[in-house]
Parts: sequence; C-alpha cells; structure tokens
Amino acid sequence: MKLEDLIGKRMGISAASARALMLEDRVTVDDVVVRDHHLPVSRFHRISCNGEVLQPGCERIYLMLHKPGGILSATSDAHHRTVIDLIDLPEKADLHLAGRLDRSSTGLVLLTNDGNWSEALTLPGRKVAKTYLVETDRPIPGEAVSRFREGFHFETEGITTLPAELELLTTTRAKVILYEGRYHQIKRMFHRIDGIRLISLHREAIGTIRLPNDLNPGDWRPLSPEEIASVSSADST
Repeated sequence: MKLEDLIGKRMGISAASARALMLEDRVTVDDVVVRDHHLPVSRFHRISCNGEVLQPGCERIYLMLHKPGGILSATSDAHHRTVIDLIDLPEKADLHLAGRLDRSSTGLVLLTNDGNWSEALTLPGRKVAKTYLVETDRPIPGEAVSRFREGFHFETEGITTLPAELELLTTTRAKVILYEGRYHQIKRMFHRIDGIRLISLHREAIGTIRLPNDLNPGDWRPLSPEEIASVSSADST
C-alpha cells in the first residue's frame, strides 16, 4: 500500500490532503520524516501524523524449528499437534510456514510473519535448493542418480520434475537436493525406482539456512541476521 493511501484511510481524508501533510513534514515512517507519498508501506511500519500514531507497526519474525515426527506442518488442526503448538511466542498466531514437511517427516521448518520473505523461498520460479537425508526400505540402485537428474514425469499432474541431485551415502541412505516442492515428491520419485519406499525423510537445509546439530527435535530459535539476509527479499515491504 502507498503511504498516501494508508494515511487517507486511517485519517478519513483524500490522497491530496495526505500529500499536503507530508509536504509539511508532518508524517513520519519509523520515526523518520517522509515526503514521498508513493512510498510503499506495510503493517511492519510505524506511521505517525502530527505526533499521533496511525499505525504502531509490528516486528518481523523469522524462526527455525526442528520438526519432530508426528507433528503437522500446519497453523492449526482440530485433531493433531502442529508446528505452531511448539512455539511459545505471543505473536505465534500471525506466523505461517515457509515450506512444509509431511507429518511423518522431520527436520528444518521455517516460520515467519513476513509473506514476501516466505514467498521468496517457496515460489517455484526461485528454485531454492532444499536438502534432505532419506533412508529406504531396500538398496538404492546406482541408476537412481541419473533418474533423479533426468526428472520424472507424473501424468496425473501433467508435469515433469526438475532435475534433482541424489548422492548415495550407503546402500539404503542418500542425500537428495530438490529445487521445487511438489506433493510427496521425494517419496513418489523413489517409488518409481523398483517400488522403493522411504523409512525416513529428514530436511537438513533450505537454501543456505541449515538445521544446526544442537537444535533438538521440538525446539526452535530465531534466525540470525545473516540467515534472514540470505533470502533475497528479506528487506521486503
């Protein structure tokens, strides 16, 4: 929303009147006098006019959580515990997930109240790398590496998966790096290879943000400034 539109809406005045107030240096954004009536503002900005607070602003929140198995990647559910239930912040109702994990899967989950920031992580066109460790119910054939690189065609959706990286760690353990996030994608890709099923799936990283070894399942912490800034639109409005 443009600054002049927010002022007009909050004060019940025209855009022209809002511009006049700005030209008289009577409007501040985050305690700085602003004259640019086209300045884009959001709910995160503190906006005042004539010393009266029109919008108090709110803090941007960026968290990582080590999701345990059995917890839903959802903000609410009538029957199961969700990742939001693990967060003990007063503002947790405003949080949403930047990428989900299946209920049985474990590992890194990111939560925020900044929609532009999470969009930069989850939009398919951004092709943000997501790194997983998997364990399978039977040996993984060597040909799986090239199959993952070539992509799999799913007729139901009419799509072919983007090239993915598969690194064999043992006969039944592997690292997978995806650049998209389709429904049950890793499970479905492995099942195309000799009917392999996953015993476990654990997300290690999203982009350059990695789950630290000292963050126990069920625990969470704020992201560091460096982790936040690693997402290109972290300074979003």
